[in-house]
Amino acid sequence: MRELSAAEARYLIVGAYAVSLHARPRATGDLDIWVEPTAENAARVHRALEAFGAPLQDLSEADLRTPGIVYQIGVAPRRIDVLTSLTGVSFDEAWRDRVSGKMGDLDCPFIGREQLIRNKRALGRPRDLADLELLG
Repeated sequence: MRELSAAEARYLIVGAYAVSLHARPRATGDLDIWVEPTAENAARVHRALEAFGAPLQDLSEADLRTPGIVYQIGVAPRRIDVLTSLTGVSFDEAWRDRVSGKMGDLDCPFIGREQLIRNKRALGRPRDLADLELLG
């Protein structure tokens, strides 16, 4: 996240880490980062991933502009998933309603509670329904 913030990329932490911020911690095998899929932001995200040392031979800026892409770095339980879309939520709405939270010593943008609930409802998987119970 440090590299994304330094590149002034628009991103939101979503998934289990966001559930942990809004409710309580739960086990997960990855960190989900949702990036805005625009040309300008894709360039920023690509630069940030390069600075992070991510293997980019199979990821282009065009991929980061394309909704529905999931780019994975590493393996569970320390995997990072970079997402270009999120079910049931638009990036613009989620960005507007974002909240700040800590990841280590870094302030990071997280998806807001209501947008997270919309996403979890739209997904409807057993773990998402369990997350909805945690989120109240």
